[in-house]
Amino acid sequence: MKVIGFAGYSGSGKTTLVEQIIPLLRAQGLRVSVVKHAHHRFDIDHPGKDSWRHRKAGAQEVVIASDLRLALVREFDQPTQVSVHQMIAALSPGADWVLVEGFKESGIPKVEVWREPAAAEPPRPVRYPGDAAIVAVATDDASRLPAPTSLPLLDLNQPAQVAQWLLAQGERFTYHAPPAGGTP
Repeated sequence: MKVIGFAGYSGSGKTTLVEQIIPLLRAQGLRVSVVKHAHHRFDIDHPGKDSWRHRKAGAQEVVIASDLRLALVREFDQPTQVSVHQMIAALSPGADWVLVEGFKESGIPKVEVWREPAAAEPPRPVRYPGDAAIVAVATDDASRLPAPTSLPLLDLNQPAQVAQWLLAQGERFTYHAPPAGGTP
């Protein structure tokens, strides 16, 4: 299994890029899974639906399944940081690629997604100068990057180029889970 992360600021294009890469990898006959870090509270079920009602009634976990899909919703009694490795371990086996969105602090190999902020927004620093896990930068304008880099530069607007680069570099993204009790 290959694992690659996509990290960047909100609005930089991470979700769109991952969304565009998935069918390109699938077209190669590959199975793709996604692990996404979400901020704050979020819901995948909606008020009034059975899963929502069970969760609101106090169920610690609700598993929803049909003949086409399965979802697990787990409530934590206390705020809990779930590591990227714990989330990867929760996936069903058999994925060829796992695309990880977010988890910018993790040590997995990552592509930094960077887009210059709008004029009204504050400047956004890049992570690649201080994060050895960043293996490439996907941007819509490499000439606007706020710091020089020798990392591969990928065109954020050319997801096929990004997918081809991932496939060509695939062996370096072979996943090795940390040992039990190891660093997350």
